[in-house]
Amino acid sequence: MTTLDSRGHRPGPLPVISPRGEFDLDSLPPLKAQIDAAVAAHGGVVLDAGGITFADSSFLGLLLASHQHADLRIAAPSSTLARLFSVVGADTVLRIHPTVQDALSAA
Repeated sequence: MTTLDSRGHRPGPLPVISPRGEFDLDSLPPLKAQIDAAVAAHGGVVLDAGGITFADSSFLGLLLASHQHADLRIAAPSSTLARLFSVVGADTVLRIHPTVQDALSAA
């Protein structure tokens, strides 16, 4: 692994988190902490997902839970993540954008 409750949008741009590597139950806590901190401070976060090479169901659970309580925007998912989202139908629920800039510009 690597890098490190309301939907109300607060003024200013959302922070961007750019995790890299593999995410499973053991490697997820630091990423969860980053997402939680961004949500607490800004009401949401952009997850630049292009550097994620593997993700399991615990990662997907984190995203879905975060999506329910915050303005979570996923940007530039790797092909691995895009496939996972498609297979489980999460691509119809999560806010997925082709680029970080698109995610930052989305309302």
